[in-house]
Order: sequence, then C-alpha cells, then structure tokens
Amino acid sequence: MNVGELLAATVPMARTLNLQFLETTPERAVVRLPDQPDYHNHVGGPHAGAMFTLAESASGAIVLAAFGDQLSRAVPLAVKADIAYKKLAKGVVTATATLGRPAADVVAELDAGGRPEFPVTIAIQREDEAVTGEMTVVWTLRPNA
Repeated sequence: MNVGELLAATVPMARTLNLQFLETTPERAVVRLPDQPDYHNHVGGPHAGAMFTLAESASGAIVLAAFGDQLSRAVPLAVKADIAYKKLAKGVVTATATLGRPAADVVAELDAGGRPEFPVTIAIQREDEAVTGEMTVVWTLRPNA
C-alpha cells in the first residue's frame, strides 16, 4: 500500500471528503477534492474547511512519503498552518504540496538530537489551473521518548 492508499484508508476526514491521492512521493504530493454539493459553501464552491483539509492532507502525504522511514524514532506533527484564499474555487480542486527544506537536512537535524521543523507549501488549484489558495504548514519530527 502506498502513502496515498494508506491515508485514504486510515484518515477519517480524507474518507469523509472522498479525497483522492493522485501522487505521493518525497518530492511532491497531489490530492484532489471532487466537486461535491454536500461540501459547498454559500457561493457554490468547496467550503473553506474542505479546502483546508485538502491542503493539510496533501502536506501530510508528502511528510509521510519523505519521512516514513523515520517513524520508528520520531512522530510527525503539524505545528502551525497559514492559508490564504486567493480566488473563488468552483468544481474539482487539487492541492499540490512540496517540501520547503531538503529532507536530508531535516533528518540530519534529527540525527543530531534536535526536533527539526520544516515548512510544506501547498497550492490549491481549479481544473483551469488557476491558483485559488495557498497554504503553508510547518511540521516537526518530534523524537520518541
């Protein structure tokens, strides 16, 4: 089972929103939110909370893909998130996440006894590729006790 399949199977919010994990690699994660009227807002697009969950899920997917081999000694945790809604989203939206710091640097800090923090940037796009939102989630790898 790849990271996307694992998240789709084990994360209740991902299942609730029917998120589709299209790509989950250490370099990039792409997650799609289908157009679902039950999750529309007052202007007919995906609710802000659904888009937040979409983007946060993409960030979690790339973190697990990049650092899954560290789970025996550290747990990934989201520290903070900042989201900006740029344009009206309608229809299917897709979130693309990228690491903001080389994975090797993060692991080296963990190896040195630190609790590394690193940003993940996410672009949310409509099907016409217009960016409707941008999000940054700062993650940490908290060493196990």
